Amino acid sequence: MSRNFLIAGTGPRVGKSIVACALGFAFRARGLRVGVMKPVETGCAERGGLLDPADTRGVALAAACDLPLDLICPYRYASAFPAPAAAEADGAPPPDMRHLLDCFRKIAQASDAVLVEDVGGLAAPITWSADSADLAAYLALELIVVVANRPGCLNSALVTLRYAAARGLRIAGYLLNDVVSSASASGPGEGLALARAAHVPCLGAMRYKEPLGLSVIEALLGKRG
Repeated sequence: MSRNFLIAGTGPRVGKSIVACALGFAFRARGLRVGVMKPVETGCAERGGLLDPADTRGVALAAACDLPLDLICPYRYASAFPAPAAAEADGAPPPDMRHLLDCFRKIAQASDAVLVEDVGGLAAPITWSADSADLAAYLALELIVVVANRPGCLNSALVTLRYAAARGLRIAGYLLNDVVSSASASGPGEGLALARAAHVPCLGAMRYKEPLGLSVIEALLGKRG
């Protein structure tokens, strides 16, 4: 049975795709077949007459996932709006949860671990009646919350973690991601406050422009020979 995770951000530009790439590469280096999925990517540029999901392709490359693009990113929109609004703006079919679940099952069947990237945050809609928290619940995904280590991160992190807990999701933990240089990052006070208030594991930190630490992988997968 595969180990399956939802990588959720606490807001925009928290480095969620960078973390997904790092995890995909690290899992692959440990001998795992890694599947990736971004159910919806918005704000896609057109290349060769097709919408190009650049974030999805980057994560797939890092994880050496060669599954079809239509499987790992079933819905792509040019408009940079929430998924159902982007579909309306583009005049394109909206996301269908049943199709997303079917795509995920096919990816999981071919993988030892699957990394699913959320769609704009846990509470942001995938359809007008379902969000990424619903997707995580349907698929029994373990939640990895990416917290940008910058001033003001405490509130957004706690809001995300408490929403996940209220929805009954299994939370693997949160990861502090240095999206800026250490000189501009949040001071130790906010990180310590989050550790006290979150009541879920801190998986570790991803330092600015540095590789992901081994301790993060061991926290998620356990020590493997």
